[in-house]
Amino acid sequence: MTKKKIVSPPHSDEVLVKSYDPQIARRLWVFMRPYRCEYMLGIFYTFLQAVAMNSGPYLISIALDKGVDLGNITTLRNTVMIYIGAIIVQWSMIYLRVNLMAKVGQSIIFDMRTQLFEHLQALSLSFYSRYSVGRVITRVINDVSVLRQFVTWAIVATARDVFVLVGIIVAMIVMNLRLSLITFSVLPIMIGLTFWFQTLARENYRLVRASVSWVNSVLAENVNGVRVVQAFSRQRLNYLFFRDEVNTSTLKLNLKAARLSSTFFPAIDFLGSIATSLVVWFGGQAVLGERVTAGVLVAFVLYINRFFGPIRSLSIRFDQMQSAMAGGERIFSLLDATPEVNDEPDAIDLPLISGKVDFKNVHFNYLDDSTPVLEDINLTVAAGQTIALVGKTGAGKSTMVKLLSRFHDPTMGQILVDGTDIRTVTQQSLRKQMGIVLQDPFLFNGTVRDNIKFGSLNSTDEAIKAAAEAVGADEFISQLREGYDTDVEEGGVILSVGQRQLISFARALLASPRILILDEATSSVDTQTEFIIQAALARLLEGRTAFVIAHRLSTIVNADLIVVIDEGRIVEQGRHSELLAMNGYYARLYRMGFEE
Repeated sequence: MTKKKIVSPPHSDEVLVKSYDPQIARRLWVFMRPYRCEYMLGIFYTFLQAVAMNSGPYLISIALDKGVDLGNITTLRNTVMIYIGAIIVQWSMIYLRVNLMAKVGQSIIFDMRTQLFEHLQALSLSFYSRYSVGRVITRVINDVSVLRQFVTWAIVATARDVFVLVGIIVAMIVMNLRLSLITFSVLPIMIGLTFWFQTLARENYRLVRASVSWVNSVLAENVNGVRVVQAFSRQRLNYLFFRDEVNTSTLKLNLKAARLSSTFFPAIDFLGSIATSLVVWFGGQAVLGERVTAGVLVAFVLYINRFFGPIRSLSIRFDQMQSAMAGGERIFSLLDATPEVNDEPDAIDLPLISGKVDFKNVHFNYLDDSTPVLEDINLTVAAGQTIALVGKTGAGKSTMVKLLSRFHDPTMGQILVDGTDIRTVTQQSLRKQMGIVLQDPFLFNGTVRDNIKFGSLNSTDEAIKAAAEAVGADEFISQLREGYDTDVEEGGVILSVGQRQLISFARALLASPRILILDEATSSVDTQTEFIIQAALARLLEGRTAFVIAHRLSTIVNADLIVVIDEGRIVEQGRHSELLAMNGYYARLYRMGFEE
């Protein structure tokens, strides 16, 4: 049977490491600076812990040489009491340090995640068209967690390892230089072994982390697409791919990492045992020759057992530092992403509007693509009018309403609301007077009531119920197990698509917008639900400016103005009967039932 090759997971920039970068360290220090006093206190606790820890073998040598060997019970008792005191000090310092640094680390991560969340809320839609949701979540969760390990434990732990190592070296040299040199003779081999392990393990651990991300990705994809998987009977094929490629690769990479660890750490212990054997052999001869006391020999053996631990730990800290640098670079690159749309420094709040909208010579193309999306758009919409935007998929209909909502800014031209250029007002004040209902209704985890009042938190229960009644949602909401207090769960999974859409209508209308945007809002509902919505909209759109994007005739024919868009240009506009009489592009769409 041929040996199955390890399949490397797809490349992921989430698992790359990076050497020390002073610029990243400085930016990371900005988050750590408010807690610098706590860090200094934590390092002080660590220093006392190291002193108490390193004093143990020395106190044992005194107890043996000046207590037991000389038969001095007082010295023995006092030394034992001091040793117990050192243990208590060591335990106390560990307790204080762990609690302090846990609080500091969590506080730093709290600050960082809060800033990231606030920043993500401010980024323009163009950012999310370039970055997948999974990548963004990985930054906020995984990369921040890597930094948490570094700022919480690695920094202070490195100080602890250095204190312990230096303390042991000083104590050993002071006690006996010859035995110290014998102990240090294995250090070159240990250092070489450590670098070898780091070189191999670092790459393997990166692949392990990538493979785990691959497992999560494939698992999430199959769970989210389970209906499609079952519909096309792909269960067996997907299972074999997951077992033989994804999961097997992860298994083998983890086993390889385990083999490396099973080689390195026992090797370190073996070198420690060699050093101990050398010290016992030469030290034992020295004891027999009365050149070294038994207490010093015992102390050396105890120090050797502690000597190699910090060295091994420092190699792990180095890897953590590299991962932290890489994670910091990705996080700060995310924080450095600037919104495409920003409020002007002198932007004002938009006063209450009537709803007149003007597009004047509007052109638009995305920053990373010179291909025009909209060209020379000129359109005047009177307050209270209902405008239907019609055209093939990709013609530019949704882009027009995105520009109106200032999710993007025009490349050229102006968009005016009540005669005011929307670039001169704050985005919040503009969107506060708009309601948007999208093709894919999105509900947040919470109750029906919470989702309806999402954009109008101060609404009363009566207003919430009135909005639901207006769009025909109250009937099915009342039949839910807890009515308006029913938890819709993540994404509103307990509701049908039509029911979620009705709630999103109620949410938009409760905010009492002056301008209402319906972007394919009825495409996901059945004919009966659409009839309910149409009946409600006939009353609710009165007095409001509405932009309706739809392929269904029932949502178009009654519009005050139908605007036909093709390849980013307005090719026709007028009422339904007028456009049919023109026998042009709209008439062809109409005869085809808007199937293009």
